[in-house]
Amino acid sequence: MEWKQVPLGQMQTNCYVLKKEDFSCLIIDPGSEGEKLIQYLREEDLKPIAIVLTHAHYDHIGAVDTIRSAYDIPVYVHHLEKDWLSSPALNLSEKMPAGKVQVNEADEIIMGEQELTIESFSFKIYETPGHSPGSISLYFEDAGIVCSGDALFSGSIGRSDLPGGNQELLLKSIHDKLLTLPENTAVLCGHGPVTTIGNEMNTNPFLNGF
Repeated sequence: MEWKQVPLGQMQTNCYVLKKEDFSCLIIDPGSEGEKLIQYLREEDLKPIAIVLTHAHYDHIGAVDTIRSAYDIPVYVHHLEKDWLSSPALNLSEKMPAGKVQVNEADEIIMGEQELTIESFSFKIYETPGHSPGSISLYFEDAGIVCSGDALFSGSIGRSDLPGGNQELLLKSIHDKLLTLPENTAVLCGHGPVTTIGNEMNTNPFLNGF
């Protein structure tokens, strides 16, 4: 499996396109600029099969309906944030200069930690709340990657001062669910550069003491 990081929008939120040899692909967190993302998918002759959201803040969901409509594919979101898609107050876009973000309801609701298979893609869902209540991380063991959303960044961690955030819970999520992965696991973060579990264990100042 190969993957591509596609930063989108004013917040430069990282969308990830994970593709197989048959050109089928999963789209993780299409935050905005849907037409730009569609152009990339067409240039690469990719065939999206689903959208999976690590969480439902506005900067991770803005292009969901554009992509879903273009390819007629399902959207997956954690049950604690299923109502956030259509609510600017919950997804935090209500007072944003770029305008309110409202997305149609998800097609598939993730009810808890599980092994999820979508056609030829199989991966583990880990609940990693703290940045938001329904934050999840997607672990592709065979590929050695984890999509951490806004839980863990290179040299930092996600914000916990937003509604529903909890720093103690976030640190516990990172420690219990992410730092237990193999150290060479690539961390595909929601913002900023890719890192590894080992690098964050050794150098991330927010994780000192774990």
